[in-house]
Amino acid sequence: MCGIVGAVAQRDVAEILVEGLRRLEYRGYDSAGIATVDQNHQLVSAKRLGKVQALAQALQETPLNGGTGIAHTRWATHGAPSEVNAHPHFSNNNIAVVHNGIIENHQQLRNQLQGLGYEFTSQTDTEVIGHLVHHELKTSDSLLAAVQKVVKQLEGAYGTVVMDSTDKDRIIVARSGSPLVIGYGLGENFIASDMMALLPVTRKFAFLEEGDVAEVTRFDVNIFDVNGKPVQREAKEVSVSHDSGNKGEYRHFMLKETYEQPIAIRNTLEGRLVANRLDINTFGLGAEDIFKDIEHVQIVACGTSYHSGMVARYWLESLAGVSCNIEIASEFRYRKSHVPKNALLVTISQSGETADTLAALRLAKELGYKASLTICNVDGSSLVRESDLSFMTKAGVEIGVASTKAFTTQLVGLMMMTLALGKTHGMSEQLQTEIAQALMTLPSKLEEVLALAGSIEELAEDFADKHHALFLGRGDQYPIAMEGALKLKEISYIHAEAYAAGELKHGPLALIDAEMPVIVVAPKNDLIEKLKSNVEEVRARGGLMYVFADSNANFASDDTMKVINVPVCDELIAPIVYTIPLQLLSYYVAIIKGTDVDQPRNLAKSVTVE
Repeated sequence: MCGIVGAVAQRDVAEILVEGLRRLEYRGYDSAGIATVDQNHQLVSAKRLGKVQALAQALQETPLNGGTGIAHTRWATHGAPSEVNAHPHFSNNNIAVVHNGIIENHQQLRNQLQGLGYEFTSQTDTEVIGHLVHHELKTSDSLLAAVQKVVKQLEGAYGTVVMDSTDKDRIIVARSGSPLVIGYGLGENFIASDMMALLPVTRKFAFLEEGDVAEVTRFDVNIFDVNGKPVQREAKEVSVSHDSGNKGEYRHFMLKETYEQPIAIRNTLEGRLVANRLDINTFGLGAEDIFKDIEHVQIVACGTSYHSGMVARYWLESLAGVSCNIEIASEFRYRKSHVPKNALLVTISQSGETADTLAALRLAKELGYKASLTICNVDGSSLVRESDLSFMTKAGVEIGVASTKAFTTQLVGLMMMTLALGKTHGMSEQLQTEIAQALMTLPSKLEEVLALAGSIEELAEDFADKHHALFLGRGDQYPIAMEGALKLKEISYIHAEAYAAGELKHGPLALIDAEMPVIVVAPKNDLIEKLKSNVEEVRARGGLMYVFADSNANFASDDTMKVINVPVCDELIAPIVYTIPLQLLSYYVAIIKGTDVDQPRNLAKSVTVE
């Protein structure tokens, strides 16, 4: 969601901060702002509604000088998108603050501060932080001490950065529930909500832990834990390329990332499957000892990651013989639940910072789960650091808000988890080999599917005047239908729903008419004849069908049904293969609709608030 960048340096930092914001645009935002401290110890700032480019243009017209600064992209929670509500927020012309998250007791704090004579200019919850810091400075011997007092008064989630123009060579950062990372330079240091923002200036990072407060100057970073005790957080060099932010020959990041899926999956498989055998320690040291005792798997996730978990449930129970439950993280964390004996908690998240999923992990530790595993794309993220075991998907940076390669690499990771659990629960050698071989064929199979892009682009023209769509699938294709519907609604704004095809007669058939396109995923499997019967139910009621099926499924195009033949693939990997056509369909429909494909309205890439 919101993005934060900060710097303490000898050189002017405005350009660095704005470039950092550009690299965080994929997170979703509605306004952008920046503040620096100039040589006269004065706060200078600029804010703009809309894209970072508008802020960059303002700075070209009126440059901001100063070696200490903070910048922010805001995704509105409290108060409508506007320049007034954009960050940074100020107190007494010397305190500046930016903030990700939600301060749940902001109204109480606002009333308290107004009673002390403070005037508020915005509707945000963030503004209370600046005024609280200003107030606490009156009885504190440093900005650090003041911020440490303030965070004890805050309830909710926050990643916040505070700057004082009267003490211009330092910034204070605090983390509770919303990620922050320190970037180490030579004679300069940086902070951000995502290390991607800082890759042009440093490759050395340390992640703040829950409750940490850090004092950052040009030459030093001093970190204190939730109890105010000095602590060390390991700084690591990373090898991620900042060139991932380049679209190259593609019109949108989403299209680029769709086409990157074969190589992303090769990266996910590399070194983990050797001679058709899985190294279980790819999930972490001690994974084999943990897996052999597991009797139940509880998966928690949100959005697209939830759909990957739904597929995994089919795999775990049918292939590994391990019972599995899947639940939306925001529901799991607020529901009283029974923890089965020897249960493994599996979290799935592209960013590793999804607030509800992270809260679910922390709750699970209190509930008595035997162990926790995360399937994640970001090494060093909160979910990775706080889980007992982890599997890095190695998808690479994903910029488009609508997930593509992160989803398919999650599925690969979950199939490998199924293989690992099956291996410790008596899965036959033959089935282990079949799964491994199917996974190894997957990258080339996806390349074949991507060759269908031209046909799918033509098909998308039928959706130019559509406002609703229905997706159908059966078995492990039902979650893929759900993911297809989510993609279509995310980026084209067409209202789309997905159903298990057998549920049609229990209500959804009432929606069928000539204006309701019905998209079906139909690989050749044990359920294909049942699915054909469901298709006929739609055709009998005047519905127009769009069927993605392999040639062995024996579907034929006619006046009421358009068929796209998907390359024949192993049933084990069919859910991953059939994801690609639905991604392409949603992309080309969005192009026709003229929407913002990479940054759809109201959405954010990394959801770090509840």
